[in-house]
Amino acid sequence: MKLEQDILENLFTELKELLGERFSTNLSSREVHSKDESYHLPQLPDAVVMVHTTEEVSSIVKLCARYHCPIIPFGAGTSLEGQVIPKSGGVCLDFTEMNKVLRLSEDDLDVTVEAGLTRRQLDAHLRTSGLFFPVDPGADATFGGMAATRASGTNAVRYGTMRENVLGLTVVMADGEIIKTGGRARKSSAGYDLTKLMIGSEGTLGIITELTVRLYGRPEAMAAAVCDFDSLEGAVNTVIQTVQMGIPVARIEFLDEVQIDAINKYSKLDYPLKPTLFLEFHGTHNGVIEQAKMVEELAAENGGGEFQWSDKEEDKNKLWRARHDAAYACMALRPGAGMWATDVCVPVSRLAECIIATRKDIDDTGLLSPIVGHVGDGNFHTVMLIDTDNQDELDTAIAFNDRLLERSLSMGGTITGEHGIGSGKMEHLIQEHGAAVNVMKTIKQALDPLNILNPGKIVAIDGV
Repeated sequence: MKLEQDILENLFTELKELLGERFSTNLSSREVHSKDESYHLPQLPDAVVMVHTTEEVSSIVKLCARYHCPIIPFGAGTSLEGQVIPKSGGVCLDFTEMNKVLRLSEDDLDVTVEAGLTRRQLDAHLRTSGLFFPVDPGADATFGGMAATRASGTNAVRYGTMRENVLGLTVVMADGEIIKTGGRARKSSAGYDLTKLMIGSEGTLGIITELTVRLYGRPEAMAAAVCDFDSLEGAVNTVIQTVQMGIPVARIEFLDEVQIDAINKYSKLDYPLKPTLFLEFHGTHNGVIEQAKMVEELAAENGGGEFQWSDKEEDKNKLWRARHDAAYACMALRPGAGMWATDVCVPVSRLAECIIATRKDIDDTGLLSPIVGHVGDGNFHTVMLIDTDNQDELDTAIAFNDRLLERSLSMGGTITGEHGIGSGKMEHLIQEHGAAVNVMKTIKQALDPLNILNPGKIVAIDGV
């Protein structure tokens, strides 16, 4: 429920005194912070503030708590389930100017960063260090946002997700208290694991302001490969066999022929319009060659075409830039349409069955929806391009999405491998976790009794 105007004005007066020009009720600024990259309808925050320090965030939260005003943390705005949409208005905290690298330990392979730093900004900082951070969701997301949504991406099959790569956090709680979770040690048994609790909480339990994350040494050799297949099943079976044989592939991405068509048009490429795998191998020079040859043999046995691979930096960059632009390539297939990206994840042994059934379902509905995914860990996306003003089309998409989620759950999978719940999958969370959702609500109410931290996301409290 939105606050009355006189209460907002009193809060705004105090925020202006605290932040000066970094406080704004300007309509254009509010519009920028009213949406993410999903199909969900925008909703305006009442105000936007640019934050610079953890202590400042704490002061803002204390003020908002006094007035029972909702608070929505905002990073790059690249979430896909409505996580940053202000469902109840309130104050949006923009972290993009809180983007420093606070500490780097090359010996310990870790770094501490502010929540507004993006992954590309860290890449630039690490360029001469011989180190890299592997979590790569495609969009140039902020570290706070990646932790809040438990992001993963193309490297997850080898290096894991944010859950495995965050060592510790600084978090501002709902009453403004600042806490530190975890630390720099690679393992600990000290009490409840609050770091893991905050990762994936989407700003509903606390506001992440700083993170300490793992780094990795850059491999001696890296090579990228592309292989098209006569059938969807052949491509996915190659993935399954690669994983089952324990070949330490760093990236293994599946793109169906609709997605390949989109990428060809958007990135000016000329791949055959067939189900295709994009792969990357990391290791020693000899190790990379061995891995590539093993996968090439598997691909050939499953109807794969020419196995093209290269260790040239420009070739790798071109390949993965095209993959990272897949969402924008999809949107270019139908300009002006809303993008509804799904992200189910199933046990890898059920992957081929799930994708084949999903492709048939899409074709039967007549929806325009490429399939692409991080299939090495069983995670894939459909990208529905829909006219959100056409109720029949929207109803078709909703029914398809319901069937897809039910299909994933029936195969021992999950409704979301990496995008999170936000406001878009709250009802389906109950379908997956049942009574456990009540435990989640209990945690939310204990840590945020006023329900001011990003209300209306993950779990509903008193209808909000």
